[in-house]
Amino acid sequence: MADQKETVKMEQVAHIEKSLRMIADIVKQKGREILNEFPITPPQFIALQWLHEFGDMTIGELSSKMYLACSTTTDLVDRMEKNELVERVKDTNDRRVVRIHLLGKGATIIREVIHQRQAYLQGILENFSQEDVDFLEKSLSVLNNEMKRDSKSWKSF
Repeated sequence: MADQKETVKMEQVAHIEKSLRMIADIVKQKGREILNEFPITPPQFIALQWLHEFGDMTIGELSSKMYLACSTTTDLVDRMEKNELVERVKDTNDRRVVRIHLLGKGATIIREVIHQRQAYLQGILENFSQEDVDFLEKSLSVLNNEMKRDSKSWKSF
């Protein structure tokens, strides 16, 4: 009997993982379609998102978040700086440290793309009952919080 429950649970886990992966792919694809309207590449958008979410970062910090080599991130930042999306600024506490700062043009692009992605999702959710939307929101929030908590415990090893 215990084996039956574990099998069902693993089948559910497999289905949930596959659904999350497919949803992430669809959101990513939709995001890329939206990005075609803007003068930035998908990696630039990802960098702008990190800066928008967490504030100024060094090249090393941004590289780490994006899982890119520092040299690749430097090239990316160079192009974004030329397009006036970001600027390099010296850290006020340590003049040797240079941080990447999101400029207004970059922030505007991020807000607009996110707004369009949210509008897309809103259109999809129109087919859901309010109860289902509430349940989905709560479940995803709980899952996100658990994953964040688990991720912190992994980093302590």
